[in-house]
Amino acid sequence: MLLVTVCATEPGVAQEFHPPPVRRAGEQGTRLGLFGFGMRAGIDTRRPTQLILGATFDAGNLFSDRCRIRPSAEIGVFNARNSYVASIEAVYRLTPEGQHATPYVGGGLSVAGHDRCGSDPACPGVWLNALLGVELHYRSTFSWLFEYHAMDVFQHNRLYVGLTTRRGS
Repeated sequence: MLLVTVCATEPGVAQEFHPPPVRRAGEQGTRLGLFGFGMRAGIDTRRPTQLILGATFDAGNLFSDRCRIRPSAEIGVFNARNSYVASIEAVYRLTPEGQHATPYVGGGLSVAGHDRCGSDPACPGVWLNALLGVELHYRSTFSWLFEYHAMDVFQHNRLYVGLTTRRGS
């Protein structure tokens, strides 16, 4: 009986499991997911000037940690028909992660509409966009962003200020 008790309490070597060490993914390669988000406000300088409110998401890396995928949605209000824009952009960060100021450039496509879009044969429109901006470190988890967007091949010029979350290290 003593032999059975001792054998039952001793774990078998075959039953011990040691998981492999967890390694952080490198800076190279494509990674997709929700890594952060931001809120921004600004103006569209095309007459009549509109107030623009929007949200953007850090949806992952393309090829390296510096090239990011960034979908966004915006609404323009006041002084004209309300406008609606959904965009997908690729943003290249010119400095590595962790800097106090991170300038970036990018481009993308947008689908844009407005109030009474159903009665406008040119609506919705597909816009080609270019952007440049800078992200300024504010706190460990947040950054200020300042951006310029040339949308619809420079037909709409937008200036933004916003707050965005920072990726963890």
